[in-house]
Amino acid sequence: MISSTFAELLAAGRPQFNARAQEARRRFATLDMAAFAAFLRDGVDPLVVAVADHAPERAGSVAFAAYDMALELVGHGLAGPSAKNQAVNDCWRELLPAMAPLVATAPAEVLALASNAAVHLAGVAGARPAQWRRELQALAPQVDSVATLRALGQLLAWRAGVAHFRAGALAAADNLPPALALAAFEVPASAPAPDWPALRAQLLASPWHGNAIGVEVGAFTGLGGDFATPPQVRASSEGFVVHSGERYFFLLADAYGAVLHGATEEEYAQAGSEAPAGVQLREAAIVIGTREFALDLPTGQIEVCANAHTVAVSSPYTHAIRLLPRT
Repeated sequence: MISSTFAELLAAGRPQFNARAQEARRRFATLDMAAFAAFLRDGVDPLVVAVADHAPERAGSVAFAAYDMALELVGHGLAGPSAKNQAVNDCWRELLPAMAPLVATAPAEVLALASNAAVHLAGVAGARPAQWRRELQALAPQVDSVATLRALGQLLAWRAGVAHFRAGALAAADNLPPALALAAFEVPASAPAPDWPALRAQLLASPWHGNAIGVEVGAFTGLGGDFATPPQVRASSEGFVVHSGERYFFLLADAYGAVLHGATEEEYAQAGSEAPAGVQLREAAIVIGTREFALDLPTGQIEVCANAHTVAVSSPYTHAIRLLPRT
């Protein structure tokens, strides 16, 4: 059941709400009204209640904006019990109520921004949407504008595994209050002389800042991965070009995760395959400088390439690529 707060708002605006629903049924021929009702109960109601608790005079406006957005999301199959995935449902249920003060000031903008971000994160293989929601929820009390939400959301999406956001996220972070930018990286407010420019310089200097063990990416297509055959890897200045089966990929990775984008055979041919200096293979291990990383692969078949900041390890015995910090 929905709350009495939302029920009263629906009753007071019944003609307007009914008109919106009728228009949506014309636009979305397959709109499931039972699924829409479920999303009103599970996604919209908690938000309306949270806004009513914070700014009761804004609850009606938020209810109309949320109702409209809910029709769009359910109509496109992005929300409700039959949604393609649970990203939007989780965002509305877990995150948006924590942002009630900001939703109250700009409901349409905030709901669209958060919903679009949830959909995008769900579409990035290897991203961690639950981490993004959790970290943004924790910092929600410090988000006082849509611009701040947009910048912080991008920064936290990068930290949640969307590696290609790195440059844009660091630029966006410069528009945040320094204390909030530091908090996004979990730097305690009590830390001695916290300094965002210093942390930013460290993050720019090394894409692996804060991660000494690297990441692993890739799996067999039969198990839901991207690689039909064990991948062959070549290095480029920004990342790696990968060949598997009949497909080519551009692999970008840093301390927070790795993502695969489409690439071409020409890009693969132009990438480098030379063995990197300062990297040695030993029995069951790879040595990079003074650091040693254990490997669970036959050493005679291991292939290694590298760019300035990352070493990629692959083998015909696995569909995974291991990416290790070079420095």
